[in-house]
Amino acid sequence: MSTSVAPLSMTQNDHTPTTKPARELAVIILAAGKGTRMKSNLPKVLHKIAGVPMIGHIIQTAEHIGAKKIITVIAPDMDDVAAVAVPHDTVIQAQQLGTGHAIKTAVEKLGNFNGDVVVMLGDVPLVRPATLKALIDHHRVGKFGTTILAMAPPNPTGYGRVFQNPDGTLKEIVEEKDASDEQRLVKLVGSGLAVYDGEGLIDYLNQLRNNNAQKEYYMGDIPVIMAQTGRASGVIRGDYLELRGVNSRAQLAELETAWQQRKRAEIMDGGVTLLDPATVYFSPDTTIESDVTIGPNVVFGPAVHIKTGAEIKAFCHIEGAVIESGASIGPFARLRPSTTIGQDAKIGNFVEVKNSDIKIGAKANHLGYIGDAVLGAHSNFGCGAITVNYDGKTKSKTIIGDYVMVGSNSALIAPITIEDGAYVAAGSTLTHNVPKDALAIARARQETLEDKGKGRLKRHD
Repeated sequence: MSTSVAPLSMTQNDHTPTTKPARELAVIILAAGKGTRMKSNLPKVLHKIAGVPMIGHIIQTAEHIGAKKIITVIAPDMDDVAAVAVPHDTVIQAQQLGTGHAIKTAVEKLGNFNGDVVVMLGDVPLVRPATLKALIDHHRVGKFGTTILAMAPPNPTGYGRVFQNPDGTLKEIVEEKDASDEQRLVKLVGSGLAVYDGEGLIDYLNQLRNNNAQKEYYMGDIPVIMAQTGRASGVIRGDYLELRGVNSRAQLAELETAWQQRKRAEIMDGGVTLLDPATVYFSPDTTIESDVTIGPNVVFGPAVHIKTGAEIKAFCHIEGAVIESGASIGPFARLRPSTTIGQDAKIGNFVEVKNSDIKIGAKANHLGYIGDAVLGAHSNFGCGAITVNYDGKTKSKTIIGDYVMVGSNSALIAPITIEDGAYVAAGSTLTHNVPKDALAIARARQETLEDKGKGRLKRHD
């Protein structure tokens, strides 16, 4: 999904194309909305995109653009939102009196900050750092009092309409409930994202009035107030697909799809083959090196790194794992956190690995569980074998050496060590260590009683 940021005006107050020296940057994130259309007890900004709360995406973007201070405006009883915002500050908007009131609450906490102040929305998680940098650059080059990020959505209903002066500067923003029928025909709207000159901003905020249909204090009135003191405001246009927000579960799903499409494109641009891109899901921190092949219906949770030449087959779920070059995973495998799969190792269908180190060339091809273990180089973990790592109170370690054969349907009861070259006979349940190159058999001896099976099943012949 491409970003299109086109300035609607390059007019400057003194018509001199001089860039201001670098200024400090603060970000205010508006996150006090209740999100009633989500029909959830969870605050709207905590609903997740790619496994990360929306407010988390916004904070990461704010950090990326170099904000010195980040303040999130929350409502009372939003301690869970404040916890996600840590280590950055939060302020409480005790009453929902509009965007102007919310920003004033945050600006008061900024104190004597005289840099530029960017306002972001906690439910607009797809905005890119590059878009915000373009907004800030346009603002600084134009020496504007404020610069808004506008967009042209397919349906502008609900948004404030943007009106410009003949020179392209911002004239006013008219909220929909205050707009005339003719004004509502305008397609260009404010996204809610903007940048303000922090010097004297509190004075402009103190001049806001709530004489409108909503009886709220609108930030959209600030450009008009600034214009009365001779300060012009700028407009820059962004991509609606990037600037759209979330107000319902359906929109949350749409943005999840959009985020994943963006990540898939990024991954493929890096030299990775996705056999069915639309069915592969990533986390923000997924990193995959070139010449990796990923089959359909694969889900990557947090903290996954895959090195060049590995293959992830269909229907795998992977989180918290490092997969080395040439390794093969799946199909239908699950890798859980703190797992490393060594070079050229193989984890096959219906194998689960958790908190384990699978060494170079080791194999667990089908129907097994390896937990809290080391599987040595070139060892084979047979079909149906498991490490028994939990006794109800304690999780214990299984150490399997190099070139070990663990036979099918074996149970290794931890803590236990199987030394290099050992062989565990199929069906064994081991409770003691096995020395190097030994054969371990731990199962009841087979006894065959002649004719005792006769008549136990009804015959049809």
